[in-house]
Amino acid sequence: MSEEFPPKGAAMPRHVAIIMDGNGRWAKQRGMPRAYGHRQGVLALEPIIEACGEWGIEALTIFAFSTENWARPKEEIAALMGLIVEFFNKKIDELDKKGVCIRMLGDLRQVPELQRKTAEAAMARTAHNAGLKLNIALNYGSRQEIVRAARLLAQKCRQGEMRPEDIDENAFEDALYTRGLPPVDLLIRTSGEERLSNFLLYQCAYAEFLFVPEFWPDFTREVFARALATYFGRARRFGKV
Repeated sequence: MSEEFPPKGAAMPRHVAIIMDGNGRWAKQRGMPRAYGHRQGVLALEPIIEACGEWGIEALTIFAFSTENWARPKEEIAALMGLIVEFFNKKIDELDKKGVCIRMLGDLRQVPELQRKTAEAAMARTAHNAGLKLNIALNYGSRQEIVRAARLLAQKCRQGEMRPEDIDENAFEDALYTRGLPPVDLLIRTSGEERLSNFLLYQCAYAEFLFVPEFWPDFTREVFARALATYFGRARRFGKV
């Protein structure tokens, strides 16, 4: 990474989304249980949050737990849920002090009570902060989000609050979990896998995709800076010439 980052004149993405993949494989390579990989993944997140704040990125959305992840072994689910509470308990004071605004994306009704209440408390505490918008997708699935938005709009029409012809892109976006956030400019997936895995399908309509070989625990500030440098070199045409 060069001494000056970001370089002068670089068009920094407003909204970066990350699929933090490869914790389990990273641990397996080291002869450790998958839970160890997830713990190291939480540690890897901290410098990335710091970098986003320092580099002027407006929003960071991370994929913490999908609606499909409930099919994983119970021990792994328990470890992941425990790390959520641990992360907030250890970092909420620091995040709040730095002005980070935390927002959970997903259906929290199915999340265990302790994790749900911890997440809700973090959101309430940081709701009025004006710094980095840290969005944590927990029990999130993009198809579920889109169906939920359609149902909310249908209900409004049924109750006479709006007409079907009033439904446009703005109305639909207001019904999504990401209401009020800018569209995703850059989506990064670690570990070399090249798929979206039901993550922010609507919000990534014109996002730049970048798939990096590093497993998530190895995703450092330097790797992040290289990813952003690649983004700076992309020509974003949004369907135009």
